[in-house]
Amino acid sequence: MNVLNTLRSVVRGRVWLPGEPGFDQARKPWNRAVEQHAEAVVEAADAADVAALVRFVRGTGLRIAVQPNGHGATGRTEGAIVLRTGRLDAVSVDPVARVAWIGAGVPSGRLQEAAAPHGLTGLPGSSPIVSVAGVALGGGLSWFGRKYGWVADSVRAFDVVDAEGRERHITHDSDPDLFWALRGGGGDFAVVTALELTLHPAPHLYGGRILWPAHHAPAVMDAFRHLTESAPPELTLWLDLLHFPGSTPKIALDITHLGPRPEAESLLTPLKALPTPLTDTRRPMQVSDVGSITAEPTTPGPGISQGELLTTLDDVTAKTLLTTPLHPLLTLQIRHLGAAFTAPSDSPHGPLTAPYALYMFGTPTTPQSATAITTKQTTLAASLPTTPLKPLTYLNPTESLSHTFPTPTLTRLRTTKSHHDPTHLFQSNHPTHP
Repeated sequence: MNVLNTLRSVVRGRVWLPGEPGFDQARKPWNRAVEQHAEAVVEAADAADVAALVRFVRGTGLRIAVQPNGHGATGRTEGAIVLRTGRLDAVSVDPVARVAWIGAGVPSGRLQEAAAPHGLTGLPGSSPIVSVAGVALGGGLSWFGRKYGWVADSVRAFDVVDAEGRERHITHDSDPDLFWALRGGGGDFAVVTALELTLHPAPHLYGGRILWPAHHAPAVMDAFRHLTESAPPELTLWLDLLHFPGSTPKIALDITHLGPRPEAESLLTPLKALPTPLTDTRRPMQVSDVGSITAEPTTPGPGISQGELLTTLDDVTAKTLLTTPLHPLLTLQIRHLGAAFTAPSDSPHGPLTAPYALYMFGTPTTPQSATAITTKQTTLAASLPTTPLKPLTYLNPTESLSHTFPTPTLTRLRTTKSHHDPTHLFQSNHPTHP
């Protein structure tokens, strides 16, 4: 497309065009299981670069698909320029006001590093390398969500570039519909270049992983269910079934507690009755170290996931999870929700009332293994008591926003899209319109 040959005269950041060295690598998302095509790839130097790109694309018939790195990629980038925002990486913390201002490319771990010296925290998930903006735009489930709710609930303002190429500052007061949509409705409405976030007190943090051989799974599951029945909002537990290649099956509890060690150990007293674990990494830690608990990969690779919300973890559900062979999945994780997640939320998701979240993950090596993984996930999910809707960040590439939002919410999101981006210039991982 000849118009693309002038891209380098429009933006100051890096540009990759089809057929050029490095293009095939640049167009790939972080999740290598997703095949992603692109008309071009642009790495914006700053917000002004984003605005220049939007003005350039208007009227060309092209679209813009924004990705800091592509953890949540779905492959819906046909006819689009993939916009990388990783260089928008400024971080500023006001410890007195408990506010952070961060660029759209800032990963969760960097925000935590900036907040930790002040006894404050953002709302990190399990991985330190996922962008805060991407998580917030999808609502966001955090380690500390039981205490502080959705990640999106902590967003105070957005800097965006709109579909006309204007740089704008968006708050609830300036544009309530767009602000509402951006706090969990996805990235389909504008290009977010920066966010203002509320930080939360975290003078103490205790956490880590306890790991056992899988034959102790019934006892560990019983302890998990018992503890989550009465856990205070400061305490979060995740249960993991694990079976990695070349290793025997295992079960783990991942734990964080926003409080001092003695208080955490008192709450976790029932765990002392469990068999001696293989490893136990629990310790007082900095909030910047929370990403080490699950030790998720920090380099790109292929993965197929499916997430669900569980309505219960009763005896039948627990037995199904423990007696169903995990293969060909690598991990199955159950996250305890509740507490602040159930509180009112002025966001597209609203309150999250399901008590547990289920996340299933496998690594495909061949087309046949990919099919086996998706079949396993679908079959297992069908055997469990799940809700009809799930968080946006739990959607896989085959799913749409109709799997996340009820019809009235989806209608409002589509109205907001039509008002702010009537030509559908922006293409998110999960578009508001089919």
